[in-house]
Amino acid sequence: MSNKIKCSHILVKKQSEALAILERIKKGEKFGKLAKELSIDSGSAKRDGSLGYFGRGMMVKPFEEVAFKLQVGEVSEPVKSEFGYHIIKKLG
Repeated sequence: MSNKIKCSHILVKKQSEALAILERIKKGEKFGKLAKELSIDSGSAKRDGSLGYFGRGMMVKPFEEVAFKLQVGEVSEPVKSEFGYHIIKKLG
């Protein structure tokens, strides 16, 4: 098992916003498009939310714990960190 994974995320301030975005994803809207429009992490938002590859210890704990458990292509429920609420999509 590789110790590096590749994920995208959408970061918002409120849980209610994260849940609304999750609904839109479940209805078939593109993760990357929503990341560009709505994510407050402007660096990754430009790249459709992509954070590239990262290993353990590089992301905040709550984010990392969820990200490493996802299947490729799977989208997480909102994950709370000190930055806000993340919706994480595992890409590889």
